[in-house]
Amino acid sequence: MIITTGNILLVGSIILFVSILAGKASSRFGAPMLLFFLLVGMAFGTDGVGIEFDNFAAVQFVGMLSLSIILFSGGMDTSFDEVRPVLKEGVVLATLGVVLTALFTGSIIYFVSGWLGAPIPFTLALLIAAVMSSTDSASVFAILRSKRVGLKENLRPLLELESGSNDPMAYILTIMLIQVNMGEGGSVGAVALTFLKQMGIGALSGYLLGKGAAMVVNRINIGNKSLYSVLLLSLVFFTASFTDLLGGNGYLAVYIAGIVMGNQRLSHKKTLATFLDGVTWLMQIVMFLMLGLLVNPHELKDVVFIGLIVGAAMIFLTRPLAVWITLLPLRSKLSNKARHYVSWVGLRGAAPILFATYPKLAGLDPDNTIFNIVFFITIFSLIVQGTSVGSMANFLGVSEASPEKGFDIDLPDEVKAALTEVDIIEGGARDGALLKDVKLPEKTLVMMIRRGDKYIVPNGSTTLHRGDKLLLISEEIQAQTPQIQHREHIVLWESIKQFIKR
Repeated sequence: MIITTGNILLVGSIILFVSILAGKASSRFGAPMLLFFLLVGMAFGTDGVGIEFDNFAAVQFVGMLSLSIILFSGGMDTSFDEVRPVLKEGVVLATLGVVLTALFTGSIIYFVSGWLGAPIPFTLALLIAAVMSSTDSASVFAILRSKRVGLKENLRPLLELESGSNDPMAYILTIMLIQVNMGEGGSVGAVALTFLKQMGIGALSGYLLGKGAAMVVNRINIGNKSLYSVLLLSLVFFTASFTDLLGGNGYLAVYIAGIVMGNQRLSHKKTLATFLDGVTWLMQIVMFLMLGLLVNPHELKDVVFIGLIVGAAMIFLTRPLAVWITLLPLRSKLSNKARHYVSWVGLRGAAPILFATYPKLAGLDPDNTIFNIVFFITIFSLIVQGTSVGSMANFLGVSEASPEKGFDIDLPDEVKAALTEVDIIEGGARDGALLKDVKLPEKTLVMMIRRGDKYIVPNGSTTLHRGDKLLLISEEIQAQTPQIQHREHIVLWESIKQFIKR
């Protein structure tokens, strides 16, 4: 096929369409969407349909843009009030836990490669391990949502915090170890100074730029609401690039900026969140496909043996060891079963494959060995761990029923009101309990009732039944926090429950 703009768009649209279908099918098999996106990319590559693609620089550039958006979006979705109880565990897992995982895994790679007769220098083995040291929780929660499985003991916010903040740590280790392997690392003190500079400037820059970005969004009057989404993207990319220019970690900066912006009042927040969610998915799909296209499956056979050994070691030894050592001095309230689950769901994701392009472009991976090892272990992790996140949660007893959302309704930003869902599920309900007999809090109305697959617009004579889902609208509390929302939900529930019980 002659390469033209039209042909590129044609093939690209077909690949995107096939990827979306594959992602939809993934929920039926209980496997991460990432796995299917990578497989689609491989299927269209050199050993499949025949598309030849080996532009590592282009993939790295697209990956940097994608990861910036993904991390910012993850920060926007992170409620600080939810992560506060597990803040110390999440931060330590994302920093010291990453370092220990890289150290233990690097030692395994060093000894296994020597045993196989193709010894890898220890610093290079540490680099390979650092590339793979971050985790991906997005795949975990996508599977749990599809199976309607929730998690106990604040595991969800803990895993979200860890995975959102450990990519920057893995990136720092990767860059520093590349410099060491190229003879540019300097002394131990210089390496430590570089680390502190990256983390310190990244955190401070992310906080300040996040505050500034929120101020810009809230105070600027563009007129055209659609342009606020473009403004947000520009602020995300500015935060990442400006922080990098200062010598800080841009990935850490955009994640913290996302948390700062997501946990305060923001004009057009619902519109921006919807836009960001769609762009995040698009960037993830494009990045995964490009990473899949880079791989020549026939080359993976050369790394199968070391990939299986190291992959199994990461799942059953190095990740659990790092988690338990990291949490031991904290006297965490997490049960042993919860710690086992945190160890098990340390899935590898797109970030390790993306970070594997850095040694390649630095000239440390001329024959693609590092890239292929990382890719194989990522696939292995997604298959073994990714297909068992739900069953492992049930086995360890850390799962709970995840309530199905009864309504998918968002109010416009200019409407200063709050929506709350209440399930009539406890205590039973007697036929004939009238809605007008329910004493709701002041300025609160039942907006709609879902009964099975039917939606009912209620009035005072509407009866309530067990299994009903009520959508309530109430005057929004100024500077409302998740705890206040939760307390209001309890008040609403108690108000209803006392009038429908027998």
